[in-house]
Amino acid sequence: MFIKLQLLDTNCFPISHSVKTSKTNDLNGGVSIPPTRHRTEREFELLLIKKRQISPQNPSDFDKNVVFHKPKPNPYGSVEYQVKEKFIVEKHRGVKGRVWRRKEKMHTKCSMKVVTGNMLVKKVHARCLMKWARYGGCIPAILEALDSVSDLDKAFKPWELSLSNKEITIILKEQEVWQRAWEIFEWFKKKGCYELNVIHYNIMIRILGKARKWVELEMLWDEMEKNGIESINSTFGTLIDVYSKGGIREKAMYWLDIMNKKEMEPDEVTMGIIVQMYKTAGQFEKAEEFYKRWLERKSVAENITNNSKPTKFADFSVDDLCLSSYTYNTLIDTYGKAGRLKDASDTFKQMLRVGLVPNTVTLNTMIHIFGNHGQLEEVASLMQRMEQLQCVPDTRTYNILISLHVKHDNITAAKSYFKKMKEASLEPDAVSYRTLLYAFSIRHMVSEAEDIVYEMNKRDLEIDEFTQSSLTRMYIESSMLEKSWLWFYQFHIQGKMSPECYSANIDAFGERGHILEAEEVFKCCQERRNPTVLEFNVMIKAYRNNKKYHEACQLFDSMDEHGVYPDKCSYNSLIQMLASADLPQKATFYLRKMQESGLVSDCVPYCAVISSFLKSGQFEMAVSLFEEMIEFNLEPDVVAYGVLINAYADVGNIERALHYVNEMKDMGLAMNGVIWNSLIKLYTKVGCLKDAEEAYYMLQRLEVGPDVYSSNCMIDLYTERSMLKPAEEIFEKLRRNGNANEFSYAMMLCMYKKIGSFDEAFEIAKQMRKLGLLTDLLSYNHVLGLYALDGRFQEAVTIFKEMIEAGSFIADLMINCPAVGSSKASRDADSYSSSVVVDQSLGGHDLDLVDQSSVVVLSYWYRLITIGTY
Repeated sequence: MFIKLQLLDTNCFPISHSVKTSKTNDLNGGVSIPPTRHRTEREFELLLIKKRQISPQNPSDFDKNVVFHKPKPNPYGSVEYQVKEKFIVEKHRGVKGRVWRRKEKMHTKCSMKVVTGNMLVKKVHARCLMKWARYGGCIPAILEALDSVSDLDKAFKPWELSLSNKEITIILKEQEVWQRAWEIFEWFKKKGCYELNVIHYNIMIRILGKARKWVELEMLWDEMEKNGIESINSTFGTLIDVYSKGGIREKAMYWLDIMNKKEMEPDEVTMGIIVQMYKTAGQFEKAEEFYKRWLERKSVAENITNNSKPTKFADFSVDDLCLSSYTYNTLIDTYGKAGRLKDASDTFKQMLRVGLVPNTVTLNTMIHIFGNHGQLEEVASLMQRMEQLQCVPDTRTYNILISLHVKHDNITAAKSYFKKMKEASLEPDAVSYRTLLYAFSIRHMVSEAEDIVYEMNKRDLEIDEFTQSSLTRMYIESSMLEKSWLWFYQFHIQGKMSPECYSANIDAFGERGHILEAEEVFKCCQERRNPTVLEFNVMIKAYRNNKKYHEACQLFDSMDEHGVYPDKCSYNSLIQMLASADLPQKATFYLRKMQESGLVSDCVPYCAVISSFLKSGQFEMAVSLFEEMIEFNLEPDVVAYGVLINAYADVGNIERALHYVNEMKDMGLAMNGVIWNSLIKLYTKVGCLKDAEEAYYMLQRLEVGPDVYSSNCMIDLYTERSMLKPAEEIFEKLRRNGNANEFSYAMMLCMYKKIGSFDEAFEIAKQMRKLGLLTDLLSYNHVLGLYALDGRFQEAVTIFKEMIEAGSFIADLMINCPAVGSSKASRDADSYSSSVVVDQSLGGHDLDLVDQSSVVVLSYWYRLITIGTY
């Protein structure tokens, strides 16, 4: 089996011919003969077969295709050439009597060592070189040697004396592993015969930066400075780029500062990198400012070069500068991410005006920008423009369109673009599948999701952990619990699930109340390895959601046994859970443990426990814990004070509430809306109108403004004093804003009834019925009382029937109430009987809902209906 090499540029390939060919003198006068097959050659063949998956060959076939060249021994040993130019034959192959040669500079410092018979250059199989065939010359063979041979001296031996700077650049650039690149770079330096320039250093900076090897990168920079290698524009551009993408923006800004200090003007590529850096950091104004300053300096420089009069930037047209498509794309994307659609559109138009044809990247960016802002008509227009410009949509184009329509809940359109992508002979990538798969999962489209999973499996595309957990959740929420478990388990047995993925699955089961399945996922995690603090925290959350407080505490206590230390999140989650479950004593126990661990850095956990004590009426314990918090040098914030002030406002303790208000002011803490609302509630309870008005005024000055509860409190205070005008002002404002509730209307009804404005009172009652605001027994009481005073029995009976139909509790109460007799004795007897019947009929309902007046009024209407008075 012969291999066809004519399709490849075979420079630097060892000569290949049949073993039947007679001896041929090589250029050095040596003879090329097929050597005896040694074990090392067989190993080499097996290595090629294994690595490149070529079909095994017979020994005779291998001999026909591989010829090892033994160079002519040099009797003079090491030779240092005096001339710098020499013809180096890279391909010796007869084509119409010609010999192909390449003229190349030689490195004069390198020595030519004698090559013994054991140091044979091996011909590499053609398929092995296809990866680098685009370079031509000897580069494919060198890269293959570096890929196959770990020893650099052996790998570089055939080409050691002939490597040019360009070839060194390509060799470094093609390294995928930073350690190998570093090793090769050091080898070039150690040889001392290669002139490593700033381009080679730039390549190494990018490789190290991409690998986040900042220490080695800094060493490289120091070496450049020490060796006097002058950094150029691209050096700083590369440094800024790698640090920015590595998330160390401060260091990227440092290199920009160094560049400015060297008075080095960024070229267009470097400018684009800096704009990208600002864009990634969300500093869009700085990105635009830097770009405009760069444009201004560039325009001045071009004017000087052209010997023309300098112009101001305001008079300068960007059209006069020849900017690349890359720059325009960067600017469009920057404006888009800043939400400045007009500027993005103007930049796009400017690009067309200067004669630059937008490429697929440009149009993809524009589609993404306008689609994200809901302008789907503009997206359709851009798609038409794409067709007019004969700009073929790529996979990213379709991915953007799928994502946009998913975002706008048009799943049908998303599916159609997925279909069009396939029809355009474009292979959907992992992003295409994952976008659709997630969209199907959150919409519980089980059949469609399973079809996508089938396609992905068929194409060996990996389902990422985020998508895996979203499908687990889909099955759970679709009441397919068994499928959800099987889906999780097939990923678990593969043994590749991360702590985040286990946590997401625990959370999916726990949130829907499937605590047993959540526990099983946790156990599966334990089978593979010790769970991390993340899995423990999510499992504690699952217990909290299902009110399994004892189990949550047990799990927390077992963390030490697994060699896991609770973090701040673990403690906060457990303490918040116990506090909200009205278990302040137990919460205090874990709060003290948290304090001993040194994890309490703010007053948040203390606030939760203090609030729990106050809720259960244990004011002394709450105050004691508050003082303990201060002793630990934890300064109370406005939330901590707000909890105490609100608790004392609820019980009407104005002295203690104002004590904490004054203490908070002494600490320089500003009052917030919550505290002002609490004070208004307090002043309403104790009837302090003036103080309540001051608090309400301060609340109005805040951005949040007064809530409906505070406004109702003020209406109540004004109603008690028959102050109609201020009450009406607050009520009208509530109604205009759509915030007026049942109690707002009921209090205004009481106000009008109290001052004898029955027409206005009946209008309020009518609006309450129309808006469906008659739901509370007290509201019915106010309306029925109004109709009773005015003798409008027909309307009263209608409302009473509505009340009975509204709920069985009210109906049962009224049906059991006795009729009111005509005589005083009867009324007295009925009054006593009414209280007994009401107590029995309430049967555990909230007694605050019904007062004595409610019973009397409703009993009166019941008598009217039952004995036919009306």
